[in-house]
Amino acid sequence: LWSGFWIESPRARIWFAGDTGYGDGAIFRDIRARYGAPQIALIPIGAYAPRWFMSAQHVAPEEAVQIFTDIGADQALGLHWGTFQLTDEPREEPKAILQAALAAAGIAPERFRALGPGDVHTE
Repeated sequence: LWSGFWIESPRARIWFAGDTGYGDGAIFRDIRARYGAPQIALIPIGAYAPRWFMSAQHVAPEEAVQIFTDIGADQALGLHWGTFQLTDEPREEPKAILQAALAAAGIAPERFRALGPGDVHTE
């Protein structure tokens, strides 16, 4: 978990995952146990291929969905994808795989959105 951080105020609990691999997932469950569930989680979904090389540094979209579940966030924004061709997966692939992983997990797509470059999220 590189450069992840937690922001808490009387109005919001926000967690930024930073660059991270999933590993055994214990760190994400530990964060939830220590701080509670965030209202918004900012979770990377891109720059994951090839897995043999990138898995320790960057999660794939399916792992991002598992992190979302582990951390217990109300909502998440998928980031770290689509702006530049960083690794081997096609630039638009992370969003499509995220949508499929959310459907497979029974999670409503509006709870975990993959904002593209220049998109804005307001709540």
